[in-house]
Amino acid sequence: MAHPVASTSHPVQIPALESKHADSVPQNQKTPKDKKAKVVAGTSYPLELQPPPEFFDHRIKMFDELKAEYDTFVAAQPREEITVTLPDGSERKGKSWETSPLDIAKELSKSLADRVVIAKVDGELWDLERPLEKSVKLELLDFEHPEGKRVFWHSSAHVLGEAAERHYGCHLCLGPPTDDGFFYEMATDRPVSNTDYPALEKVSEMAIKQKQKFERLVVSKEKLLEMFNYNKYKQYLIQTKVPDGTSTTVYRCGPMVDLCVGPHIPHTGKIKAFMVTKNSASYFLGDAANDSLQRIYGISFPDKKQLVDYKAFLAEAAKRDHRKIGKEQELFFFHDLSPGSCFFLPHGARIYNSLVELMRSEYFKRGYQEVISPNMYNSKLWETSGHWQNYKDDMFVLDVEKEKWALKPMNCPGHALIFDSRDRSYKELPIRMAEFGIIHRNEASGALTGLTRVRRFVQDDTHVFCMPSQITEEIGALFDFMRHIYGLFGFEFKLELSTRPENYLGTIETWDQAEEQLKKALESNYPGQWELNPGDGAFYGPKIDITIRDALRRSFQLPFRR
Repeated sequence: MAHPVASTSHPVQIPALESKHADSVPQNQKTPKDKKAKVVAGTSYPLELQPPPEFFDHRIKMFDELKAEYDTFVAAQPREEITVTLPDGSERKGKSWETSPLDIAKELSKSLADRVVIAKVDGELWDLERPLEKSVKLELLDFEHPEGKRVFWHSSAHVLGEAAERHYGCHLCLGPPTDDGFFYEMATDRPVSNTDYPALEKVSEMAIKQKQKFERLVVSKEKLLEMFNYNKYKQYLIQTKVPDGTSTTVYRCGPMVDLCVGPHIPHTGKIKAFMVTKNSASYFLGDAANDSLQRIYGISFPDKKQLVDYKAFLAEAAKRDHRKIGKEQELFFFHDLSPGSCFFLPHGARIYNSLVELMRSEYFKRGYQEVISPNMYNSKLWETSGHWQNYKDDMFVLDVEKEKWALKPMNCPGHALIFDSRDRSYKELPIRMAEFGIIHRNEASGALTGLTRVRRFVQDDTHVFCMPSQITEEIGALFDFMRHIYGLFGFEFKLELSTRPENYLGTIETWDQAEEQLKKALESNYPGQWELNPGDGAFYGPKIDITIRDALRRSFQLPFRR
């Protein structure tokens, strides 16, 4: 008979909730209060709301009741011998519903058990203390592993969320890990300022000191709606992301329970260094038509020295911040009347034009023909290309004479129209087009960052129309072009082949053929020096992602597309 709450099958995955958080203390145990620190210097607000928000008790009561049912369910499962296979092929024995990845880590070595932050079971990320249910292949990941780092920062975001609830009494929304830390969005009547950071860090440190366990629980949609009945944002996400009759997971740490697919580190004590870095305004789901929210960012590490090094990195980054340099050297600026659209001043325009001329001269040497295409197209073109179905939210849409139009977010469809403007002979191929095209993308205002995340920019874009037999040679020529330009500026780069995504257009046969051709081109030019990035291709074709690093070792990505 199926258990009413817990399930051994996978719960519904909620991509929008990838960052939802939740933590735990022993059942029926109240969170200890720091009686010596009622108010933090720099603010007149108390460190924690007293009494705490009413929804704390409501959530915890429901969680404890459902967790007790789940524990009974687990206790009733038969214990059978299982085999755990490690990456080196060695095996360890265990018992189903009893042996956890952390148990295996402890068998291997104490230092390993102390170092790892998450497990990977048959390719799926898995909580270290979650019992294994059958024989599996097991990997143990530490903070230095990219997936381990994201889990560590995801768990740290939960700690920040707990601190925000305890300090503001806010309603949490989304809180994912990012490439350089984490953030949490929340609805609160009180504006967040940097004077709040010490209080948030103090409450976070209290949660970390308590070594609050992260507890996972599968909960039905009906119970989720009851558990989060106080929070309209969670209600919306549950209603829209969790199909009727299904379940998804919540996690608890301390007094906080939150929607979250997880997984998480075993307990908050794994976090040895924690810092709030900045705050900003945002909109729920990134839509300006929705409620305005407060977003708080943070960073954390498993070693205090790493935070010291990070602060040194921030100091160097501040010196080299292109926004600061652009203002000081009168190169460019931005204005609130046109967010995300750069104003280039005379000195900046000289640099800009020099870069354009460099690229233009290289295009000429390499057989490219420069074209100019329109900035705005009827929606019929975007429907044909697939952008309307897959990219519309990121486009600026206009009503013109009772029809839908949009500013172009990419040059590709326009170049396809140029190619299709007359009959072509195979003898003309390859045709190499280049354009310094003005692009507009409807980026969320909270995501705009200097020249690296904008709404209006010029893309020195190229498209090559060729026969299948010419693809490998043409990509080889593009690699040569890339090496030359990047070499001039001293850029280091990494290559990844991003393959067919779930929302792909076209046939699988065409995709397989295109991916195979890109693999051959990569192996011909960079044998063994590229990685596979499954499922991350564009909806219209596979791509080779080129990640370059700046002077501070930060990564930026540029694509080659098939």
